[in-house]
Amino acid sequence: MNPGSLTWRIRGRTLSLERPLVVGILNVTPDSFSDGGRWMGPAAALERARRMVDEGADLLDVGGESTRPGAAPVLAGEELERVLPVLRAILADLRVPVSVDTRRAVVARAALEEGADAVNDVSALGDPEMAATVAASDAGLVLMHMRGTPETMQTLTGYGDVAEEVAAELQPALARAARAGIEAERIVVDPGIGFAKTAGQNLELIARLEVVGGRLGRPVLLGASRKAFVGALLGGVPAAERDAGTVGACVAGLARGARLFRVHEVRAARQALDVADAIFRAGAAWAR
Repeated sequence: MNPGSLTWRIRGRTLSLERPLVVGILNVTPDSFSDGGRWMGPAAALERARRMVDEGADLLDVGGESTRPGAAPVLAGEELERVLPVLRAILADLRVPVSVDTRRAVVARAALEEGADAVNDVSALGDPEMAATVAASDAGLVLMHMRGTPETMQTLTGYGDVAEEVAAELQPALARAARAGIEAERIVVDPGIGFAKTAGQNLELIARLEVVGGRLGRPVLLGASRKAFVGALLGGVPAAERDAGTVGACVAGLARGARLFRVHEVRAARQALDVADAIFRAGAAWAR
């Protein structure tokens, strides 16, 4: 599989992955691990969204529930109250594709009715109604690997071969999506960095991303931004100071075949990925 030749179809349009895509994280939550409470409400969120687009975001990912380790679930009604006004403001003002980061079909359905282009599901169709919801919309779908729930996932880190097992555990979700009528071209996979993985397993998984993409035959989204393993490698720096480390993880992931990168700080990631991609392409051309 040549990741550079792949595309992602969302809402009737095809996004080329010849150039790595940057997905800007927009958490409209009071308790997300790195930026909780900063972008609550349509005005603050729209200002942030505009900035990320100006800095090079190809897509925005709006989420109304924190899924950090140990996070308790929120009620669907509360998630909707956080997400929908922000989604309306962004879609009325910007032309960039927008995904909704949710594991609930009722939230996904409402967001898609408002005009969202994709669903980023950290539970990989854990809600039995999610596949049918996405199938009916022609939206894109991100299937992320996680064991258990955010409350329990860090007790479920037993792997023999983390890359092979992540790919194997995502395969049933791909099959369920296909049975529901979601074409493969609408699906991107996310290995779930930081979700039911130790720091060492996160490093191994990024180093072996080509296993995940190769086994599943779909583009890989890497979500390593400001994760705890980055902080640990940098001597315990807090989440807000992990952007340089995040860039390192993104470039390493690009080298291993990832084509989409979900980040908090867009500008640095966009510049680093463009430079690294140009170097990798020059090397590939020379090798021919």
